Amino acid sequence: MLTTVAVENYRSLRRLVLPLGALTVVTGANGSGKSSLYKALRLLGEAGSGGAVGALAREGGLPSALWAGERGGREAGVSLKLGFAGDECGYAVDFGYPIATAGAPGVPSLFNLDPEIKRECVWHGPLLRPAALLSDRAGPRVKVRGERGGWETAPKGLRPYDSMLGELAGRSPELTRVRELLRSWRFYDQVRTDADAPARAARVGTRTPVLASDGADLAAALQTVREIGDHEALGEAVDAAFPGSAVEIGVDEDGRFLLRLRQPGLRRPLGAAELSDGTLRYLLWSAALLTPRPPDLLVLNEPESSLHPSLLAPLASLLATAARRTQLLVVTHSPALAEALTARPHHATLVELLKNENGETEVAGREGPLDEPPWQWPKR
Repeated sequence: MLTTVAVENYRSLRRLVLPLGALTVVTGANGSGKSSLYKALRLLGEAGSGGAVGALAREGGLPSALWAGERGGREAGVSLKLGFAGDECGYAVDFGYPIATAGAPGVPSLFNLDPEIKRECVWHGPLLRPAALLSDRAGPRVKVRGERGGWETAPKGLRPYDSMLGELAGRSPELTRVRELLRSWRFYDQVRTDADAPARAARVGTRTPVLASDGADLAAALQTVREIGDHEALGEAVDAAFPGSAVEIGVDEDGRFLLRLRQPGLRRPLGAAELSDGTLRYLLWSAALLTPRPPDLLVLNEPESSLHPSLLAPLASLLATAARRTQLLVVTHSPALAEALTARPHHATLVELLKNENGETEVAGREGPLDEPPWQWPKR
């Protein structure tokens, strides 16, 4: 399980080190940095598939993503750092400004806004220490701890936009483990429920243990939970939200899956196109949270959006059920949902973010670095 996540110099996150529990709830006022934290976690997850540099470039490069306060700008030493630590291992990556390069002779490079990876480290245990280092990258040079404890230097230097997690995972089981851990992280953010939402359309279905990020395969995902997942938990979640109701999945003459919700008092079940936004969103969260293939970390951004207040307690129970099988982080605007998750019997870890007078995101109640989890960044 992850115990700590750390971010430095990303948007309003000048320096943020957060404790994580099995179920962590992040809340705070508008503009306090919740969305920045969510995006930073997505960037960190992208490192496992080699997509972090590209994701930063799509944000406009480091000039757009970097902390824009007093230390913003292109001065030496400015960097964007992301990392996590857990009971077994930790990982940190440091992105910096690129060194201007040219393409082929006479061809100027158009990629000089791409950030470069300046430093990467993988270590054993929850805290970076020299003795705990397993893989260490400084610029293009990488060294990996050998079987007998000594260092082995990779024979070929890495390009500045390639992560050692992708390029050298075959040389180290620890690199492979961290890469696969990051690749397993799953994110859901504002899944559509409007009239043209993909989840409302009938689609050909196959076994779907993981709901798509746009919810297009909702019917197939729910049927998969019913057949190979925790169908009892699904039935209880639906009944808790809509007493006496049950999900039905049918197949039309073209083999497309149809989602229906049978409710007491109605002569026929309602199809996906007829469901309210809140009802459809709750069913989407049911499919995502009761996945038969739980990730190592599941992150939800504002799951309460468009839900009636009466659905917050069932949603809290659904989130707590999911947290028994996967580590869960919930970013929410709703004080009611945060209160339901942190009260008995769920006892989630609560993190409240706020902005200080310098525009930096901080954790409410902290008086200084001694109040945060121990964390050490690798030096350049």
